[in-house]
Order: sequence, then structure tokens, then C-alpha cells
Amino acid sequence: MTLLRKCDAALMVTIAATLIATVVIAIASPEYFSLVFAAEDRLVENGTAFFLLVGSIVLATHAVSLARQGRTGAAALTALYALMFFMAAGEEISWGQRIFGWESSEFFQQNNKQDETNLHNLMVGDVHLTKSLFGPVLTICILLYLVILPLIYPRGGRIAALADTMAVPVPWLKHAAIALGASILIALLIVDRKWEVYELIFSLLMVSIFILPQNPDKTR
Repeated sequence: MTLLRKCDAALMVTIAATLIATVVIAIASPEYFSLVFAAEDRLVENGTAFFLLVGSIVLATHAVSLARQGRTGAAALTALYALMFFMAAGEEISWGQRIFGWESSEFFQQNNKQDETNLHNLMVGDVHLTKSLFGPVLTICILLYLVILPLIYPRGGRIAALADTMAVPVPWLKHAAIALGASILIALLIVDRKWEVYELIFSLLMVSIFILPQNPDKTR
């Protein structure tokens, strides 16, 4: 077994352990789940930020590899993907604000739902801007990527060609199955902050996809 496959196997074990722990803790102690397990700056949220950062680093190494091959377009797009995941990691922990204890600027104190330095909690009046504008669209895009693309890609055609041209790492069917199963499982739980766990599962899935996609020759 290659190193990448060992890493992927470790990610699958981590996903399974996370889902099992989620169900057990949510049923046994909903209060502990909300106030400790899935609370801000605790295991789940920090884990999400960590694996989003790992995903960014993996993509950045792929971008460098593509650039060395002279595939400048694919390298630029992959670098953009890496930047997006880096920003997502930073946003997840409010760019280290609570870790280092610095205060938000006046703008974020007045316009952020949690008075923190991040974009995803910005408010315009009573409207949660990011959630209202991008929440439904982002959810649909994630589901299309994780569930639909793995089914369509092996058939070839324009969508597969577009994915390769844009150097998009294509998930496998196992990723689609995990995404669907995790979505259903977490949706059935009746506990606050349960979707924080889904973000962690998503970050783990993305690292798995990035290191071993269906189209490795097009993405690294």
C-alpha cells in the first residue's frame, strides 16, 4: 500500500470514528455535544480548520507540480482552489482571533453576528448576508460536486472534459456514499450545532479526494 493510500485509509477511519462519536455523544449527552464536543474552539471546529488547511496545502503542492510541467492554466486554477481552502480554514477560526486574543475592528463589531473578524457571519440589518446569499447555492454546489460528479465523470463527455480542463479533483463513489450517509445521519440528530460535524466530515472528504482523485493525471 502506497503512502497516499495509507493516508486515505486513515482519513476513512477518522470519518467513521467521527460519525460514531457524534451519534453516541448526541444521544448520551446533548448538552455535552453542544457545549463541548461541537462548541467553538473545541475539537470539531479546530479539526475542521486543520483539515481545510491540509487540503489547501495539498492543492498548493499540486499547483507547484502542474507549474513545473508547464501546465500554467491548471496550475493557476489549482492555486486558486488552494487559496479558497486556506481562506475557509482561516474563517473557521476567525483568523486566530480567539487564539491570540486580539479585538475585532469597529467594522466587524458593528456588522458581524458574533463581533468576530470573519466574513461568513456578516450581517446587513437583520439579514445574515453570507448564509442568505450563498448558503443554498453553496449547498447545491457541494452536493453536485460530491454526489453527481462521481457518477457522471466515468461516462466521459463535456462535463468530464470540463472537470479535467479546470483541474478539478473528481471524487470517487465512496465519497458520494459517505457524503449522503453523513448528511442523512446528521440531519436525523436532534441536537444543537450538529452541522459543525458535517463541516468536519466535509473537510476530511476533501483531503481524501485531493490526494487520490479519479483524475490524478489531470490535477497534479
